This record gives sequence, C-alpha cells and structure tokens, in this order.
Amino acid sequence: MKLNIKGRNIEVTEALRQYIEKRLSKFSKFLGELSDAIVTISTEKFTHKIDVLLKVNGHLIQAEGKTEDLYSAVDQVVEKLEKQILKYKEKVQNKNKKDFNKYATSPEEISETGKKIVKFKKFDLRPMTPDEAVDQMELLDKDFFIFLNSFTGDINVVYRRRDGNYGLIEPAK
Repeated sequence: MKLNIKGRNIEVTEALRQYIEKRLSKFSKFLGELSDAIVTISTEKFTHKIDVLLKVNGHLIQAEGKTEDLYSAVDQVVEKLEKQILKYKEKVQNKNKKDFNKYATSPEEISETGKKIVKFKKFDLRPMTPDEAVDQMELLDKDFFIFLNSFTGDINVVYRRRDGNYGLIEPAK
C-alpha cells in the first residue's frame, strides 16, 4: 500500500509516521499493494483530526477520527476503516459469487444481501443551470436532482446537504 501522510497546522514526527504506517499496514493484506492511502493530520485548538482516504480498485473508502490525543485519533480512524473495509470486501465477494445481470428487470433479481431496488424510473434530462436544478429539486421536494448542465454539457447532480446548503457533483474529466 502506498502511503502519503500530510500535516496541516502540525508537523508529522517520525514516531507518528511510524505509528500510522504500523496501524494501516494491516489493511495491505486485505486490499493488496495496488491501493493508495492519503492521511491528512490537522489540529485546531485542543482537537486532533485525522482523515484517511483509501483508493482501492476505483473505489474510495474514507474515515475520520477526532480526539484530543493524536494517537487515539489514529486508533479511532483505524476502527472505522476496519468496518468499512469489511463491508467493501463482502460486497466484492458477493459480486464474485453470483453473476448478476448488468440490467436486471425485476427487484428480486438484484441482490441476495437483502437490499433490493424496488423502484425503477426513467426520465428525460433537460439542459439547465445548477441554480435552475436546485429550484427544480425544491419544487419536487427531493434531496437530490440529476440534470444536464447547460454550461458544460455533462450530467450533474445537485443535492441538499445536512447543513441546509446545496452541493453539486460533476464528473471528473
């Protein structure tokens, strides 16, 4: 696993670097050598925050730990990552066990994990600005809205954030 450790408002000591490497190295046996880990350490007043972003076969796994002690924040984020990696591995194993149809036609064919797609919907994408898409989303009383961005010509998603503001998702080029 390739490891990139960065510090914001804090210097990353060699002891801390070794501790993070030791704690994250156990994920190498699950994820392989092709995965990357980006670790960002920041501090504000008396709180230490550690963000870890794992890039595995095109999938992103992210976790965050916040505590007053830097080393306990590392332990906290490792615990969260363990749970997320187990979920990821289960999904990969379930996908490999059964050959699913790429476009299933009924909800019963979708999954044996208990999660089913219960509604299928098609609609035309209209070109509009992100502001118009937010207005349309509000009119429909939904939490997200897919639209064709009239500026870029790409398919975008606007969504309502927990803080009441809005987010825009654009495809990477």
